[in-house]
Amino acid sequence: MGRPKRNLIAAAEETSTPPSELTSTQSIAQVKKAEGNNLYLCSLPNQETVLVELPSRFRNTIWMKRGGYVLIDTKEAGVRENKLDGEILNVVRDEHVWRKQSYWPREFSKVSSYPDDPEEEESTVGKMPPSDSEDE
Repeated sequence: MGRPKRNLIAAAEETSTPPSELTSTQSIAQVKKAEGNNLYLCSLPNQETVLVELPSRFRNTIWMKRGGYVLIDTKEAGVRENKLDGEILNVVRDEHVWRKQSYWPREFSKVSSYPDDPEEEESTVGKMPPSDSEDE
């Protein structure tokens, strides 16, 4: 039998609202690669990579993609005797709301998909093609 729908809705609502502030062990990270078995390789704002685990409440409920953002907690990293560096506390789904928070790292600023190219040619949109009769 499948999971009750209330669990799915609760997990979705939990990820839509950002916390008011972060503790010293919490950080925003960018997902770089899925390592398998609910383990993800993430990049911190200082370019350090960490291996974090997705908790069971998000498994098969919230899907993550490469380049997405997560809130991780590293306080259990010293206690555990394995290769994990932390745990995912929250998955950033509504990114524009999270970016407005004061704790959002500047290193993860939004990058335009169309970078300004100063060497761009003059646009020909709305102009007629050149004609051969101009020489006569």
